[in-house]
Amino acid sequence: MRVNLIICFLLLYSSASFSQRLNKEDVMSKLNRVNSYWQENNKPTVWSFWDIAAYHTGNMELYQLTQNETYRAYSEAWAEHNAWKGAKSGNKTEWKYAYGEKDNYVLFGDWQICFQTYIDLYNLDPQPHKVARAKEVMEYQMSTPNNDYWWWADGLYMVMPVMTKLYKLTGNERYLDKMYVYLQYADSIMYDEQESLYYRDAKYVYPKHKSENGKKDFWARGDGWVFAGLAKVLQDLPADHRHYDYYVQRYQDMAKAIATSQQKEGYWTRSMLDPQHAPGPEASGTAFFTYGFLWGINNGFLSEKDYLRTAQSGWKFLSETALQADGRVGYVQPIGEKAIPGQVVDSNSTASFGVGAFLLAGSEMYRYLDK
Repeated sequence: MRVNLIICFLLLYSSASFSQRLNKEDVMSKLNRVNSYWQENNKPTVWSFWDIAAYHTGNMELYQLTQNETYRAYSEAWAEHNAWKGAKSGNKTEWKYAYGEKDNYVLFGDWQICFQTYIDLYNLDPQPHKVARAKEVMEYQMSTPNNDYWWWADGLYMVMPVMTKLYKLTGNERYLDKMYVYLQYADSIMYDEQESLYYRDAKYVYPKHKSENGKKDFWARGDGWVFAGLAKVLQDLPADHRHYDYYVQRYQDMAKAIATSQQKEGYWTRSMLDPQHAPGPEASGTAFFTYGFLWGINNGFLSEKDYLRTAQSGWKFLSETALQADGRVGYVQPIGEKAIPGQVVDSNSTASFGVGAFLLAGSEMYRYLDK
């Protein structure tokens, strides 16, 4: 009992000490170190698929803070390399939206997340060619009778913000109408009303699928995608929109559920409700969650009293454990779709989307400290 009390005291002392040390200059220094390392070691001339495109959502967020021309130019070079497109097929009769990495999977959301960055770049320098493909693809998709485009949790981050960004750009209400319809389908196959969390896709719904210890298996990065996606939606969705309260409630319900499964070290395990299924720290889910909490605090959707400690603890793990001395972001679970028992995730595990998530979280921490 005495040992447990000492441990609890030390954890509280460490947390209090960390919050006292937090300052915006330190946060910005870490953000610049991470982003400079990534850009110096990775050319922008790569494909526009989800993994790389997710990095660019973080890069553009940091650009908004710093106005660092190097950061903007890096995303612009990437967009130019990909001709401002995702999947590049011009034949609409062959367009598909099941999982696919070829150029005819134009309607698959993993090929549409790039439009978020293209729209951001357009807003900085409005040239029609930058958003022409985004409009073409999404307007065609909305013209179809299909509503089952978002069949996996990741897709909600990939495409929901595209819909709200295009609405802001065009004023076309159909983007918001279809976003809600598509989300209703996603909710019907992936959302657990009792837990207020999303399964990665229909394959993982309990009790058809269970964790190693017979529990519901919610994949942290999957719920991170959704939580961060909802934050981005609320950033652009008009407060008087008829479904506004639905998005707010979903976001706040998820926040409450996510906070309860955080580990004392600040991270979330890959299987959120069964820490022993795939134990140990993981940075990408943790970064998306930390971003979501900080964005909510900064924009008045989440109570600082209720959630600041959660957000600070997440950032403490990201900035002191996941961040390596040279600027790499470690502890990022590799590309996948579930928590895998026995999979090694350590300080050497890094990936573009994990870096993007770190930049999102750090940018919101900077904004919080700058208030």
